[in-house]
Amino acid sequence: MKKYIVYLGILAVGLLLGWILFGGSSKEDTDHNHDAVTETNQMWTCSMHPQIMQPAAGDCPICGMDLIPAESGSDGLLAGQFKLTENAMALANIQTTVVSKGNAEGNTIKLSGKIAENEEANAVQVSYFSGRIEHLNVSFTGEEVHKGQLLATIYSPELYAAQQELITAASLKESQPALYKAVRNKLKLWKLSENQINQIEETQKVKENFPVYATVSGTVTEKLVEQGDFIKQGQPLLKIANLNTVWANFDVYENQIELFKKGQEVSVSTNANANKVFKGKVDFIDPILNSKTRTITLRVVLNNKDYVFKPGMFVSANIDSVKNENKEILSIPASAVLWTGERSVVYLKTNPDQTVFEMQEVVLGNQIGNEYEVLEGLLVGNEIVTNGTFTVDAAAQLQGKKSMMNKDGGKVMTGHEGHLGMDNNSPNKESDHTNMNERLKVSMKFQEQLKAVFNEYINLKDALVKEDSKSTSANATTLLNKLNKVDMKLLSDNKAHNHWMSLEGEIKSSATSISETSDIKSQRDHFKHLSSHLINAVQLFGVDEKVYVEFCPMADNNNGAYWLSKEEKVINPYFGSAMLTCGEVKQVIE
Repeated sequence: MKKYIVYLGILAVGLLLGWILFGGSSKEDTDHNHDAVTETNQMWTCSMHPQIMQPAAGDCPICGMDLIPAESGSDGLLAGQFKLTENAMALANIQTTVVSKGNAEGNTIKLSGKIAENEEANAVQVSYFSGRIEHLNVSFTGEEVHKGQLLATIYSPELYAAQQELITAASLKESQPALYKAVRNKLKLWKLSENQINQIEETQKVKENFPVYATVSGTVTEKLVEQGDFIKQGQPLLKIANLNTVWANFDVYENQIELFKKGQEVSVSTNANANKVFKGKVDFIDPILNSKTRTITLRVVLNNKDYVFKPGMFVSANIDSVKNENKEILSIPASAVLWTGERSVVYLKTNPDQTVFEMQEVVLGNQIGNEYEVLEGLLVGNEIVTNGTFTVDAAAQLQGKKSMMNKDGGKVMTGHEGHLGMDNNSPNKESDHTNMNERLKVSMKFQEQLKAVFNEYINLKDALVKEDSKSTSANATTLLNKLNKVDMKLLSDNKAHNHWMSLEGEIKSSATSISETSDIKSQRDHFKHLSSHLINAVQLFGVDEKVYVEFCPMADNNNGAYWLSKEEKVINPYFGSAMLTCGEVKQVIE
């Protein structure tokens, strides 16, 4: 019995020693294996470009910096939310602002408009008798004429006959004074002067050709006849405009009407005189709303004795809005807003203690200075991104969250493989264009006119790549000319018409700013906004060719910026030779 007890004791001691010596190794192996699994699942990212995710350490394919371990997943986040690292926030200089209400009093509103002739000072030079134009003294449109100047000589058969009647009646004026007086009055109706009539009567000679003299002074804006034409009595010959004063016509949107009244002071500036500000006052506010564009015309009469303003010239105006001491508005900085043509969006920081964001659609009111009035979508106390908005938007796209160009969220491409918003593993890629705005149906002629604007944009972009500021400014001016030729009447659909009205104003404003400066950095800053709005236009209307939307996260002080290209190869207009290939294709617009 004792023998068995000894055996059992020895066995128990052996088991105890075995557990002490080897029991911990299993846990250690398990821990080691767990670490190995963790290490295997570790993703690596770039501190400068958080959209880069790779399964192994290495260099960033965009900037070449060493990759760092990415933080663990976004557990606890809602479907539309995403998180950025503190390091990425700092490097991209992402800043936020808390939304608050403020008084709208004393704020300045910027409007875009165009110079037009003062219709009150316009005149039409007509012929007071029928005949054939033997000689036309006005050679071209734009020629200056003065009151009393000889404009043309006309051969008139009926005037020839009337002169013969005068000579006959003059011999009978003692016996038939009424007939004599009637013949003279007939010639006066044809605008012959007393001296001309007396000369015919005294010389007893009939003139074959009669002169037409200018009744007003001004600039010939349109020639309506040519030498040799046969004209009728009362037929217009020339349109003459007195350009000593001109009209500046500005479009005011429906929700801005209450901010203006007659007599308000206006500061007007032009591309041609960028350093000059011209003063005027609101002279007329159209009482009838254009039902298609939802705008009214606000008119300013400008003194133009030095002929600074040319009809057709683009101008901008700064106007102090009507004071409203009782009206407090919810407003946000313009830098916070990303606009797609369909929607205006901002990015909310959902928790003040965490770097978690989500996209929020907003309805905007008036743009007052550098801020937008918010009508819907935000509340007082909301914290929104106001600097680095494009970087946050890029991060949202690449994490498959709701974003500016991807309103429903979903997987996105990170390289040059295809359309933004398209899952590369999808069996039907054509059905996955969830990111694109709905294409609006427009005429081929409108697309051709928009394509002319787009082609000039490409020339402007190429000039920025070459860092040629002079050519960039010239291309921007040409772009404005092409934009001016886009005929909105081709857009019969109200939705398309309203979208184009909004986009045209933004494109015009950005291109104007580029044309007015020779500083390449300033041109690139405005090019970012020009690109954003033209991208929207191409998405909505199309230009009948494949267009690439490309993005550089390091542009605009690491806030990121988009541009359009005709080729898939990335050639960066924001850095030129310094970082020529920095960027990637984000979307392909067919």
